[in-house]
Amino acid sequence: MFFYKKIIKLGVFILSAAFMTSCGVRDGAPNVTYERWDQIPDAVPTTLTISNYGNPESYEIAGKTYHVLDDSEGFEQQGMASWYGTKFHGRRTSSGEAYDMFAMTAAHKTLPIPVFVEVINLDNDRRIVVKVNDRGPFHDGRIIDLSYAAATKLGVSKIGTAPVRIRVIKQRGEDETAVNAAFTDDEGKLYVQVASYGMEQNALDLVKRLNEQGFSDVRIHVDISNGKTLYRVRIGPLPSNDVAKKLVAQLKDSKYERVKIINYL
Repeated sequence: MFFYKKIIKLGVFILSAAFMTSCGVRDGAPNVTYERWDQIPDAVPTTLTISNYGNPESYEIAGKTYHVLDDSEGFEQQGMASWYGTKFHGRRTSSGEAYDMFAMTAAHKTLPIPVFVEVINLDNDRRIVVKVNDRGPFHDGRIIDLSYAAATKLGVSKIGTAPVRIRVIKQRGEDETAVNAAFTDDEGKLYVQVASYGMEQNALDLVKRLNEQGFSDVRIHVDISNGKTLYRVRIGPLPSNDVAKKLVAQLKDSKYERVKIINYL
């Protein structure tokens, strides 16, 4: 559980690199890039102390006032994610830490900093854990600005933005892993799996084909086990077993033979 109590802040409030990005400063990816996004480790949640910087009760950017939350427990939000990279690498973030585009960090407008959040890409179902230590982004509709590493792992770095859902998470126990935590949101849900691949591009091609054939709510679930990554193409979540069975029959009529129902109930 994260609970934050307002304290008197020392020093001046530091504008985030994300705000500078919103002002039109040119940014980009580094020359050295990741070969395997799935090998980028998540941030590991630990017990945190509120930063002496970057947590005023309120602040104003471009004529708009933002109020920093006292308590982030149970916080969830949905919107667009963006990212920032080379232009701000090494510069000071709102928390006072240096921005490291290769670290799993992010910027948020109102969450107390630092805090850990899970970010889910609603387009491909990739999930990551990042530490929020900066302020931004200040574009309308954007709720979180990711580091280059975080954007790469989430599948956002090449396209620039993506729809996401975020939630604050507490410290993870030693017996848990990021992969185990990834399917927490699937509890109580029902899917139909169409296929499973070892290569992401094959899964992306199938998602496109299914969408073109009129199937909706198609997504990729990523499983990582013993160093092996599987990309499972699924449709859902679905409201009932009857709907799932009808979908299975429809998919088989469309020549998809290996379909099966995945039940997290």
